[in-house]
Amino acid sequence: MSRIGQKPVPIPNGVKVNVSQRELTVEGKLGKLNYTHRPEIKVVVDEDNKQVICTRESDERTVRAYHGLTRALIQNMTIGVSEGYEKRLEIHGVGYVGVVQDNRVELRVGFANEIKKQIPAGLDVTCPDTTHVVIKGIDKQQVGQFAAEVRSVRKPEPYKGKGIRYAGETIRRKAGKTAQ
Repeated sequence: MSRIGQKPVPIPNGVKVNVSQRELTVEGKLGKLNYTHRPEIKVVVDEDNKQVICTRESDERTVRAYHGLTRALIQNMTIGVSEGYEKRLEIHGVGYVGVVQDNRVELRVGFANEIKKQIPAGLDVTCPDTTHVVIKGIDKQQVGQFAAEVRSVRKPEPYKGKGIRYAGETIRRKAGKTAQ
């Protein structure tokens, strides 16, 4: 049995969940998200207890996997439209700078040219200072994907720790060569 799939998804105050056919719509104060779930999974909104319940038709391996996945995606959508998601990135290195201009993130991280990343629609990206980037949005997957793309421009290296890292991420440092 899927333990995640069996748990009902609580609906926070101010969030509306509608299911028609296989189309699930979640609306909240921050925005609106849609999801079309698999036909093997049934999604029912319990208005009395303010929760969403996912059930499956069979116990096949793939159906069990979709059961937990569907429930987790619905949970992420309800949190996203009520609270939102945020990823913070730190830029470490002498002369390394990040700036937001014209709906692009411009990074100077030790290459000959600036790296420019277009900000996807639905995301709010800010730079409180030149060494921090804050990515906010209602779609958890979109926020995490864009943060990973920005980080991949210059991953932290293990000798000096220079590069772009998530806030709070620890980098395993290696000892350099020793002179004898």
